[in-house]
Amino acid sequence: MMSLSQIDFVREDRHILSDINLDIRQGEHWVILGKNGSGKTTILELLNGYQFPTRGKVQVLGNIYGECDVREVRKRIGYVSQSLYEKLTPADSVWEVVATGEYGFLRFYQEIPDEVKEKAIEMLGTVKLAHLAYQPLGTLSQGERKKVMLARSLMTEPSILIMDEPCSGLDLFEREKLLETVNVLRQKHITVIYVTHHIEEIMPMFSHVFLIDQGRIIASGAKQEVLTEDNLFKAYQVPIKLEWFNDRPWIKVL
Repeated sequence: MMSLSQIDFVREDRHILSDINLDIRQGEHWVILGKNGSGKTTILELLNGYQFPTRGKVQVLGNIYGECDVREVRKRIGYVSQSLYEKLTPADSVWEVVATGEYGFLRFYQEIPDEVKEKAIEMLGTVKLAHLAYQPLGTLSQGERKKVMLARSLMTEPSILIMDEPCSGLDLFEREKLLETVNVLRQKHITVIYVTHHIEEIMPMFSHVFLIDQGRIIASGAKQEVLTEDNLFKAYQVPIKLEWFNDRPWIKVL
């Protein structure tokens, strides 16, 4: 479904990624985990076709980047990121913001078809925000805004959903509410790729983890095999004790 093969990514003589291999198959949900600056976001940019590797091959949904129209591939990928949110207009109503996801616009300058409006409100219902459909985006809490971005990303019924640190800046209450919503996505036929540096955000729906540090793979595979105290020490350089509760990992710093 998505793969990175022998990827090197070099910018200004700096090796940001070195010999990265990642194979994501249908039905799997992955977490890309690592410290800030470890190369996580660069991997997302490669998968989205916003960057191209110095060496190696990127293949997404049967398309090899460099041999296809990346813009067409992106139509099948939902993307949730803070950088995208910052380009939206806070004065626009919530349903309008969600509706822009149907076309990949940042804002509408013409009348929006009724069927697109209805679909946008339906997507808001999916993330339990239909009651805020007519509120200006800028009046929502941080957690509600993240859910709006999630609803927007679902407008095109994507095959793949990529989430770049969606819980960044959220308090405990809003983080858990957002993660609860994300966990429901297991009921949809969408492959989810979730980037974070917080281990406790790895919800039960996630089947695999790609652990990275300084642009190199520490471990990759089934989450129970990757998330060990030894591997996490290699990635974070902090001694920890790992515990599992309800199929969710938690850590204590020693």
